[in-house]
Amino acid sequence: MDVEAFAPGRVNVIGEHTDYTGGLVLPLALDMGVTITGRCGGGRLTLDSEQLGSELDVPLPIGDADLSVTPDWARYAVASARHLAFSDGLVGTIESSLPAGGTGLSSSSALTVAIMLAMGALSDDTMAKRKELAETARIIENSATGVKSGIMDQLISLTGLADHAVMIDCHTLDLTPVTIPRSMEVLVFHSGQPRILADSEYNERRESCERIEREIGPLRDAELDDVEALADETLRKRGRHVVSENLRVREMMAAFGADDPEWCGRILNEGHRSLSVDYEVSTPIVDAIQARVANTDGVFGARMVGGGFGGSLVALCEPGTELDISTWWLRARPGPGASVEFS
Repeated sequence: MDVEAFAPGRVNVIGEHTDYTGGLVLPLALDMGVTITGRCGGGRLTLDSEQLGSELDVPLPIGDADLSVTPDWARYAVASARHLAFSDGLVGTIESSLPAGGTGLSSSSALTVAIMLAMGALSDDTMAKRKELAETARIIENSATGVKSGIMDQLISLTGLADHAVMIDCHTLDLTPVTIPRSMEVLVFHSGQPRILADSEYNERRESCERIEREIGPLRDAELDDVEALADETLRKRGRHVVSENLRVREMMAAFGADDPEWCGRILNEGHRSLSVDYEVSTPIVDAIQARVANTDGVFGARMVGGGFGGSLVALCEPGTELDISTWWLRARPGPGASVEFS
């Protein structure tokens, strides 16, 4: 039986480092992603990627020793096969239309979701099943990388809507589609600094949030006064970002509804400042390109996107705006969620 599975990457308009505390996010699935084509059966897991110049070939079922395979991308495949108890076999090819090289557009989550779908994980294609698979994909990705990420990337990859961003409540997993007004479009551009979360302080930020919640309760329910009362200055800063970022997601929904590009731009700029000053996940390189782009004619606002420590940024701009930067940039067109076909 032949299979073709596709899972999109994502860009998050606003709501960064809030998903792992059950907060609010506003991502959109891209019309670019990871595609796996192949044939089921044979009792082995064999995948190759011409773009990455490497191949995985292991017998099934997956044993403990297989979980430490190289190259790094292969760990998503073997962790998926292990978690799903997959033993039928799959021989396939991986292709990606996402920019390569630590971009922060969730290529790893797209790869994990595409692999799971190629292994038949979406036998019951309902919204409830897609939400369940998102949590499974999060667990698989965390085990493969050691990065304790939240559920946003996997969930938007599975539940994205064409022409829409989606506000996600990462506690209830409620989804609220929103149309981005025609007065603005989303651009994504790279800082020139690769991002590798496993080598960053991502887990340390999550542990800070867990410390805060032991003192004041869930951050998703907290107010700014609650975090300002924390004795530890660093924890105050971390909590201030998370609480204010949840507020910015709701504010962006209102700004989209009011079709107010200037308001939207201010929200992005404020979000970047919070990530840089309070959450301290930006870098001098990222800050410099954010400032440059945010002050470009036709750009309403910009901020870093993804876990931080390099990678990409997102901007809201007048339609047709082009960026004069030395790194790559692209227009982010909202696409549908993941899909799979067997024949």
